[in-house]
Amino acid sequence: MIYIVMGVSGCGKTTLGNSLSEKLGWPMHEGDDYHPDENIKKMARGEPLTDQDRLPWLLKLHDVIMRVRSARCDAIVVCSALKQLYRQILLYGTRALSPSCPDCAVPGVFFLFLYGDYDLIHQRLVDRRGHFMGADLLRSQFAALEPPTGEENALALDIRKSIPDIVTEIEEHLLSFKS
Repeated sequence: MIYIVMGVSGCGKTTLGNSLSEKLGWPMHEGDDYHPDENIKKMARGEPLTDQDRLPWLLKLHDVIMRVRSARCDAIVVCSALKQLYRQILLYGTRALSPSCPDCAVPGVFFLFLYGDYDLIHQRLVDRRGHFMGADLLRSQFAALEPPTGEENALALDIRKSIPDIVTEIEEHLLSFKS
């Protein structure tokens, strides 16, 4: 099983990923660690990333997901995955850029979509220290966001809930999936 924790910057992806990793004993792969230096510098300057900027990053994360699946291991991947195309790239790599790519979910890979109100997330970003992604880029993330559709393996999680409550909801999902 692979859980991809997704959502806009500041929604709590890394916090949830760390909690899940600790609770389930699964390794976590932090998407920010796979960004090319130029992407980090661009975001630090307050410039939104383009699809072209994101492609090499998404392909690196696709490789991580494929390695984990090939090893038949469990893992957590933290990645904004804002657009449906980005999620397809995570699942299918460069095949997602082809018109013949299947538009479907991959068994055993689920997206955990953290959603919440702009004002709440903006305040979290204002309060956050030491991260390259500033609050001034949040609007561009909301503008790019395409929430997962019913055809995608996705679990929508409201960030107004506490992290322990969200982890419990995910554990229930995991139990229902494995039974």
